[in-house]
Amino acid sequence: MSEKNYVVCAHCGAINNVPMSRLGDNPVCGKCKQPLFSGQPLELNEAGFNRFVAKSDQPLLVDFWAPWCGPCKMMAPVFAQAAAQLEPQFRLIKVNTEQEQNLAGRLRIQSIPTLAIYKNGQEVIRQPGAMGLSDLLNWARQYG
Repeated sequence: MSEKNYVVCAHCGAINNVPMSRLGDNPVCGKCKQPLFSGQPLELNEAGFNRFVAKSDQPLLVDFWAPWCGPCKMMAPVFAQAAAQLEPQFRLIKVNTEQEQNLAGRLRIQSIPTLAIYKNGQEVIRQPGAMGLSDLLNWARQYG
């Protein structure tokens, strides 16, 4: 029997129970019928971030950034490339710390960009600073 895997829909927030063996089969949300994976990072606010961290079985790779940050702008296309390569094993999430100052403060994000991996509702590791694509992929796979 296939192991189940809870996947949060980025469109409607529904929690979908998708067997691990079916993650690569382009699953759609049981509620809104939208694709569960797009190969692109998800832009989340605090409520969305909290839901994904609490309800996702997949590791989450989060980029905490701000629009005025030069290294963050350089990191954005690398993070997008990583999403295309790491989904569906990971969900890649972007949090704009300028818009989500409460969340950034609660999580003690002190420099940007900061990358963090969450599993089973907990932060596993964080890394301040931008990374190149190969370093990012290796780091994610090591800790995810």
